[in-house]
Amino acid sequence: MTGGNRGIGLAIAQRFAEAGDHVAVTYRTGEPPQGLFGVQCDVTDNAQVEQAFKEITAHQGPVEVLVSSAGMTRDTLLMRMTEEDCTTVIDTNLTSAYRMAKAASRTMLRARKGRIILIASASALYGAPGQSNYTASKAGLIGFARSLARELGSRNITVNVVSPGLTETDMARALSDDQRTAILQQVPLARIGQAQEVAAAVAFLASDDAGYITGAVLPVDGGAAMGH
Repeated sequence: MTGGNRGIGLAIAQRFAEAGDHVAVTYRTGEPPQGLFGVQCDVTDNAQVEQAFKEITAHQGPVEVLVSSAGMTRDTLLMRMTEEDCTTVIDTNLTSAYRMAKAASRTMLRARKGRIILIASASALYGAPGQSNYTASKAGLIGFARSLARELGSRNITVNVVSPGLTETDMARALSDDQRTAILQQVPLARIGQAQEVAAAVAFLASDDAGYITGAVLPVDGGAAMGH
């Protein structure tokens, strides 16, 4: 899985590992999470993505479940947003999912089974001022997933999206008290989500119990985006 060295991605990786699955995570900088097999990979570099899959396959066998969780923000109003702010966020959040899914689907197609799960955001459904680049990248994941669901479904490969709301991560902790309060006013459950709750949704979609679910968007957002 991508983005598995911190935050939501790490919680997902740990959930799979605790269930006894063989887990591989990609990371761009620093060190891999303790106890997990890590492969250094910049998901915006196709050559590094291809090499990561070779290393993972050699170490653990073919990839059966792909979770694309890598993400970044460069929040600013449109009039202040540079083209680099836009393209960098879209490349990291959206185009990287294309690279990873393309690489993973090769072995899934041969095996005639697989699970692809993309991590979007509640903002992809309702929009967010100052986040047009981020929101566009996450909304793009939904269209991408639904196209792949139709393309790959006959080979028993499901493609779904998990859409978290504000979740207790480093990104959320960087918000000011006023920002957190404003966001929570839009959440019917009136609290911030936990990374483990997102991980539980991902684990379900990867399980046999979700074998007839594909092209779905599963919100884990306390009700923030319902109706969108």
